[in-house]
Amino acid sequence: MNGIDTISQCAACGNSCENLKRCKACKMVKYCSVNCQKAHRPEHKNECKKRAAELHDEALFQKPPPRDDCPICFLPLQSEAQTAYESCCGKTLCSGCAYALGVDGSGKDGIRCPFCRVVIPKSLEDAIDRLEKRIEANDVTALNAMGKMYDDGGHTLQRDSNKAQRLWLRAAELGSSVAHANLADMYDCGEDVEKDEQKSTYHSEQAAMGGNEAARHNLGVEEAGVGNMRRAMKHFMIEAGAG
Repeated sequence: MNGIDTISQCAACGNSCENLKRCKACKMVKYCSVNCQKAHRPEHKNECKKRAAELHDEALFQKPPPRDDCPICFLPLQSEAQTAYESCCGKTLCSGCAYALGVDGSGKDGIRCPFCRVVIPKSLEDAIDRLEKRIEANDVTALNAMGKMYDDGGHTLQRDSNKAQRLWLRAAELGSSVAHANLADMYDCGEDVEKDEQKSTYHSEQAAMGGNEAARHNLGVEEAGVGNMRRAMKHFMIEAGAG
């Protein structure tokens, strides 16, 4: 900008120093102080917004991370409905291994976990106790499961959407795409929390970037609904590529 080296010099005053701070939005320019950043804002604002939007789309439309593998057969795990979470060891298994090895491991003391061979809980209370222990270890799957139980009610737990939200927010901070998707739905519906389209979109995008196909599909539908067919097709292509 204006011939100033945006890497080694302050974009506003041109001074060089070791503690230049990069603009968090566009990553293109650096400043030596907050005052310089504020002074340069009118000149930089439009270009900053444009580049920030480009960076956002680059991240949003990147190929999502690969799925985790089943720790037993080492095949990629499929959708959440085709997996089994073991609260004893915190492992997520493909449904095939969970069923086949679970049946093989049954005995007088009950069915054992296919991975760690611990007897699976015999009551819902025991299952909840194990989830709580996994939550203490910051297990995002346990956080999501307990949040879902509080959101639905029943399971010996009284329905509490605030607890569900807190659990999902904690899981989202730990990088769970499932938690982001749950929060997106919560803010979109506005049934138990204040409806907030901006927060819903944010969590949908975070979920999609984390590999959540349902969130990716919803973003495509939203873009198609407002006529942004090119963006919608990008979302659908990524979703289809994920299987």
